[in-house]
Amino acid sequence: MLLLYLLRRLVQAIPTLLGVAILMFLFVRALPGDPARLYAGLDATPAEVTAVRERFGLDRSLPAQFGLYLGSLARGELGRSFRSDRPITELLERHFRATLTLSLIAIALAMIVGVGLGVIAAVRRGSLTDLGVTIGSILGISAPSFFVGILLIYVFAVQWRLFPVAGSLTWSGMVLPAVTLAAGAIGTVARFTRSSLLEVMGEDFVRTARAKGIHPRTVLRKHVLKNALIPVITITGLQFGFLLSGAVIVETVFNFPGLGWLLIQSIEARDYPVIQALMLVFSVQFVLINLLADVLYAAVDPRISYG
Repeated sequence: MLLLYLLRRLVQAIPTLLGVAILMFLFVRALPGDPARLYAGLDATPAEVTAVRERFGLDRSLPAQFGLYLGSLARGELGRSFRSDRPITELLERHFRATLTLSLIAIALAMIVGVGLGVIAAVRRGSLTDLGVTIGSILGISAPSFFVGILLIYVFAVQWRLFPVAGSLTWSGMVLPAVTLAAGAIGTVARFTRSSLLEVMGEDFVRTARAKGIHPRTVLRKHVLKNALIPVITITGLQFGFLLSGAVIVETVFNFPGLGWLLIQSIEARDYPVIQALMLVFSVQFVLINLLADVLYAAVDPRISYG
């Protein structure tokens, strides 16, 4: 049943991914600037610019270019980068590892800290602790990531010199980018956890468990948390997708060599094939993460089936 469900969902995602491919193809060609002129140089002659345009295939009509693009996707190829003349799969493999590592650390922080704060706020509803968690969550969600990143750099890298200014794949180079990336997710997970717990705490089966004299921690762990985790899993899956595809600003602030950094570099260089490939990868990530969240539902709540 599960395998059939996954296959059905993957087939249903094909039109969405095709739509993304079409929109991104048109979007990148609407960007101002001529890639051929950019790569040939400002002092290049018209003949040199024409030669570069022919080499990139930009001299063909848009339908012809799109047909070649779809043909390469059907063969499982993403093309070659204008800027480096290397296969895009090599670039994605190198930069994806960096973004995936950073996002996994950030989502782990969001789950541990966010769920913990949400549980504390729900258990102590109406207290100063609850108010503090609520205010902190709102600040975490509202604060722009570039502001949080610059603030962390100023305090922990410039003033206290505990971490390097630029991000890297070393332990010390991952701390500030991961915390910056996780800040908004922590606030979101904490708020959803709190509201979900409070809703479940008001259910009849929870009151019955308490009336039987079961220890409050046991009630919280075995009855409340398990039933309150489904919306938390949903929002965590979405947040993970946002972290993977939305790390552009954080990676730019910390000069971290991930997919977001590669996207900015490619946009500046008008590297059409790389931009298209990155947006398609981001879309596929969302599809797969949503599928993973759906699978986790059944692990948390046995009442859910995929029939």
